[in-house]
Amino acid sequence: MKAGWLAWLCAGLTGCALTVSEPRALKPIEGFVPLASDARVWVEPGYEGYGARVAAALPAAIQKVEAAHYLRFAHPQRVYVCGTEACFKRWVLTPRLSAAVVPDNRLILSPNLDGRERIRLPALLTHELAHLHLGQRIGHYHSTLPIWFHEGWASLTAGGGGAEFASDARAHEAIRAGRRVNLTARDTPDRRHRASASNLSIHEFYRQSMQLVAWLKARDEARFRQLVLAVQDNADFEIAFWNVYGSAPATLLAAYYDGVLGDNSTIQAAPAAPPTRP
Repeated sequence: MKAGWLAWLCAGLTGCALTVSEPRALKPIEGFVPLASDARVWVEPGYEGYGARVAAALPAAIQKVEAAHYLRFAHPQRVYVCGTEACFKRWVLTPRLSAAVVPDNRLILSPNLDGRERIRLPALLTHELAHLHLGQRIGHYHSTLPIWFHEGWASLTAGGGGAEFASDARAHEAIRAGRRVNLTARDTPDRRHRASASNLSIHEFYRQSMQLVAWLKARDEARFRQLVLAVQDNADFEIAFWNVYGSAPATLLAAYYDGVLGDNSTIQAAPAAPPTRP
């Protein structure tokens, strides 16, 4: 019984927004109606009860996201609530997700969050709203912002939502085994460096990414605020990081890894000078 429960839990955990669901997500969304009590929530007809749960969780989630981003949402929020798998699969191609922000910045919730993953709704809603907030300012998954920061920041904003299936201890075990987020990889519009690029499971990647972002924020929140405001103003992440911290991410975050290791192990060297735009 316990093994079966864990199997379905892990199968549904990657409920994040690392999905590109085009071309279907680029078509006008149909088949939803606004919730009578909250026009920000659009539901598949017949699942108004699910929509009411989303509406109840929405104010606190929005407050957390705006506090974490140091900015209000640029545009009103809209959340699409699917009560059936057929509805969710119509708009989200990536399997086993429980929520997603798809092109063009459309936040869609799966029926999982009204069923077997009901308890995850507030945290995943916050996580995805964090992506939506950023997407409203710089576009959907901008390649100048590395996935580790994108996902780590959203998970931190959500109090661990999206990264809850790997513990801090498990992430630290990966670090000690030499499996760490690749902080020197540079994404391009046609290539994203996901968990496999760092030899990490998706769960370890999300957790370790959240730890890195949390360390940056705890170390100096004033500088962290400066960094994320620059990112939200569409600055290249690497350039903004150099401007704020005077070093590359891999150089500064080596201190985090050394703290986990408890020694002065060498971390892969970062570029000797700030990058420039091509």
